[in-house]
Amino acid sequence: MLYLVLGLVVFLGVHSVRIVADDWRTQTRARMGEGAWKGLYSLASAVGLALVVWGYGLARQQPVALWVPPVGMRHAAALLTLLAFFLLAAAYVPRNTIKARLHHPMVLGVKVWALAHLLSNGNLADVVLFGAFLLWAVLSFRAARQRDRVQGTVYAPGTAAGTIATVVVGGVAWAAFALWGHAWLIGVAPLGR
Repeated sequence: MLYLVLGLVVFLGVHSVRIVADDWRTQTRARMGEGAWKGLYSLASAVGLALVVWGYGLARQQPVALWVPPVGMRHAAALLTLLAFFLLAAAYVPRNTIKARLHHPMVLGVKVWALAHLLSNGNLADVVLFGAFLLWAVLSFRAARQRDRVQGTVYAPGTAAGTIATVVVGGVAWAAFALWGHAWLIGVAPLGR
């Protein structure tokens, strides 16, 4: 559990700088230069993510059950993760209505993904991992919306074509991950295959 917690502190800590110290981040990035900042940020993120993956894998070998979720939560999680994939796609597909209305769909996707996994998993490692991501996403979304208000950020309006492309990309990515990727990477087949 130690490596999981350490990895979460590093990974989410790096991703929280903008939440808790945006002015410091801006000044440091200007002082270091864009390339050096991104390189250091990427390196710290990669180390944190590696620790999260390793720590979670170790914690799963000796699970500490807190509760046993009802079977129906697996179905709820599948539906919620489909929504999370739509939101993730909306962060990248240009000119879609989802991003135009929600402004920060990737962070919302992390919220939905974390909630889905909290509903369908009852082990301590799951609660630590997904609970930390859910808390981070709540704080990150709030901070991003506050920055938007302060800066007067205006998002481009969405188009029907952009929105349809978002739904198709998100749906295909979800199906591929749910049917094959999750079992291959995590060792769990979420759709019971």
